[in-house]
Amino acid sequence: MKNIKWVFVLYSIAAVAAMCGIGIGVGMRSIPVAIIAILALIFVMGNGFKTKKKMREQGVL
Repeated sequence: MKNIKWVFVLYSIAAVAAMCGIGIGVGMRSIPVAIIAILALIFVMGNGFKTKKKMREQGVL
């Protein structure tokens, strides 16, 4: 690994936090918390893939 892409580290940490939020929502038996965490996970993962595609097209990756 030559160069760390910190933006992807932040995306991965945010995705893990959203996954933990899903677990917390299920543990609390709170459907709204679980749904919000699922939506957050979809948003974070989507932005991560979009960023990766854009960087690949620019030749940065």
